[in-house]
Amino acid sequence: MSGRAVVTGIGVVAPSGIGADAHWATVTARERRTGPITLFDPAGYPTRVGGEVPGFEATAWVEQRRLVQTDRWTHLGFAATRLALADAGLPERAPDPYGYAVTLASSSGGNLFGQRELQRLWGGTSRTVGAYQSIAWFYAASVGQLSIHHQFKGPCGVLVAEAAGGLDSLAHAVRTIRRGTPVVIAGATECPLSPYALACQLRSGLLSDVSDPRRAYRPFDRDAQGYVPAEGGAVFVVEELGHAVSRGARIYGEVTGWAATHDAAPTRPDAAEATHYARAMWQALERAGVDPSEVDVVFPDALGVPAHDRAEADALRSVFGDRPPPVSTQKPLTGRAHQGGSALDVATALLAFAHDTLPASAGPDDPAEGCELDFLREHRTPRHRVALVAARGFDGFNTALVVRGAAPRPRRPAEA
Repeated sequence: MSGRAVVTGIGVVAPSGIGADAHWATVTARERRTGPITLFDPAGYPTRVGGEVPGFEATAWVEQRRLVQTDRWTHLGFAATRLALADAGLPERAPDPYGYAVTLASSSGGNLFGQRELQRLWGGTSRTVGAYQSIAWFYAASVGQLSIHHQFKGPCGVLVAEAAGGLDSLAHAVRTIRRGTPVVIAGATECPLSPYALACQLRSGLLSDVSDPRRAYRPFDRDAQGYVPAEGGAVFVVEELGHAVSRGARIYGEVTGWAATHDAAPTRPDAAEATHYARAMWQALERAGVDPSEVDVVFPDALGVPAHDRAEADALRSVFGDRPPPVSTQKPLTGRAHQGGSALDVATALLAFAHDTLPASAGPDDPAEGCELDFLREHRTPRHRVALVAARGFDGFNTALVVRGAAPRPRRPAEA
């Protein structure tokens, strides 16, 4: 085995749409998909705007007996995995079960399922919870259910680092491949839209309370007031290069470098945050063998909280100097899906290289003081086919990932 890990399948289930093509169309059109939360009644909460997956019907993706055992966050994972496997041209049941692994990220677990059962416990006459409460809310539920359903019996695991986890899962997938497992399902989905989950996020003080979806989430902008929560994410088929080539698989790109650091302190927008975050970026570039000048685009964390946005801009300047590469964020279009959001950024990066187009950033309209980065204002053709994706998790997690895109497929006459 070469030890090189490439992405051969992308499955997107996000506010931007179901499927990679739908997501890419939303990104290139810069179409905002956040709006009033409908998964529950948010009246009485200061935050009432979020990003929901449009038209998602779990019954189309999950068999009935697993549907009742699992939460919507896992349902989204089932859909994204099936899409990724189909995109990679792999069967839904592994021909070699021990040659396939699942390593996803998780953050808040099965919120809607847990909310329903706890309300029944404390508000119902039975004072009980259902038999599946013990497994449906658990942060490793999606990994376990996917492993069982698809018969992927290789080394499986779950990464927990809030938004940074979506990148950590891909890094762990590469390590798993280097240890001898040829195919790994990686990435993340999320569903933080329940009364309990929203209350937990409000406690952080980082959520936006702006009621206008067009203005609620504006990272790096003078009007930034916090983020809006979102569900969904992306799942990938990560494959050993030789394995992918031997079966003639389409290759989107290669995961060439990654690094993770920790602030060793609760989330706070100060010089330490910028320093540790920048160190993760430096190490990821060094491990990838990439000079900062070769980076075509950066997909940032883009929290949308002014002080944290400035810290992120400081981190980028410390890595790239006064002329950082173009920065592009699509999170204002979808909302912040925690670990699912960083995985979605990786999907955007790989699709950008597949389409030979770096997508314009969805903002800011008026960069805040200290956030004057080179935001990509128009679509652009990549030069080196290298992207840096960065994410921060609450309470000090920082991760950066470098992906190098494969050459785009020649366009057919109808596409020209």
